Amino acid sequence: MGLHRFANMALAVSCLTIGSFAFSPAAEAGCTDSPDTGVDWSGCRKRNLILSGYDFSGANMNKADLFASDMRETKMVGTDLTRATMTQVNISDSDLTNANLSKVDGGRMVLQNVQLTGSSFEKAELFRADFAGSNLTNADLNKTELGRANFNDSNLTGAQITFTNLARANFKGSTMVGTDLSRSWTYLTQFEGVDLSGVVNLSQEQLELSCGDSDTKLPAGLTAPAKWPCGSDD
Repeated sequence: MGLHRFANMALAVSCLTIGSFAFSPAAEAGCTDSPDTGVDWSGCRKRNLILSGYDFSGANMNKADLFASDMRETKMVGTDLTRATMTQVNISDSDLTNANLSKVDGGRMVLQNVQLTGSSFEKAELFRADFAGSNLTNADLNKTELGRANFNDSNLTGAQITFTNLARANFKGSTMVGTDLSRSWTYLTQFEGVDLSGVVNLSQEQLELSCGDSDTKLPAGLTAPAKWPCGSDD
């Protein structure tokens, strides 16, 4: 092969590589832009950062890597967090009204006292996530992994929690008026003292698997198990 031909081929490969990088999602996004409303951090790596107190409303964080970042007291109204990595993120005391967290990888997320009205977590991975004290009115939690999640004292009015893994999840003190639990897995789900009378699509079979007590109020037509299958479980 002649030197000129070889050089031309090398130049073509170089240009192709540069071109591919220039038009990759991360390169197009403003990964170096400062935190602000409407910022485009799609596909950006933002791990282990202190991002608390910022207003990210309307931002694009699709597929962003936010692993273990501190995002407390943020405003993220309508923010797109689809497929974002949010494992161990602390986003407590924030406003995520109408945010899209579909397919988020958020194991052990801390979402205490968060405004989540109308937000979507469909098909998200939220094992051991902590929603204590949060407002999830009309939230979409369908087909979500919520094993061992904590919903203590949360508001789940009108929330959709169907085809969802709720094994060992804690709902003590939660409000569940109009909450749809159709086809969800309720193995040792903690309903002790919870008013379930307003829950919809809860079956007797689901109830038999779950944990309750004499203070658990049931929907019409359902009866408490002869013995709740519950015990200490760490």
